[in-house]
Amino acid sequence: MKARKTALTVATLFVGLTLCFAQNANLGTWKLNEAKSKLSPGLPKNLTVTYEVSGDKIKGTVDGVDPQGKPTHTEWTGKFDGKDYPVTGDPTSDSRALKQIDAHTIDLTSKKDGKITLTGRIVVSADGKSRTLTVHGTDSMGKKIQATSVYDRQ
Repeated sequence: MKARKTALTVATLFVGLTLCFAQNANLGTWKLNEAKSKLSPGLPKNLTVTYEVSGDKIKGTVDGVDPQGKPTHTEWTGKFDGKDYPVTGDPTSDSRALKQIDAHTIDLTSKKDGKITLTGRIVVSADGKSRTLTVHGTDSMGKKIQATSVYDRQ
């Protein structure tokens, strides 16, 4: 009887987590729509962004190009809980915090050596077919930057 209760509890938790992640509008693969985006010249471009479930966390993978057109690849694994998690492959940040605001909105903070370098907001459209990332920050030369990237769901 005790084993049956334990198995039922574990199964219920698994189904609950699966439903929670399945309902997250941010999960999936997104491709940059440059025609709809407002990108400043000389900034890197995130061409493809993927969020997927990785255990009890979310893994974010970003492929793009730097200002010189060289390929870039960054990865982040964490939760949408507003806490800092390590980032790999990004010379401008070593940690990233994403906080779920509602079903379609996430706030983003990137840091380098504990100092905020970039803040932003990700909003997925009501129909779930596009997402818009608006960022504000300071580049390595101390210049203020702002960009709006629009992505289409793949």
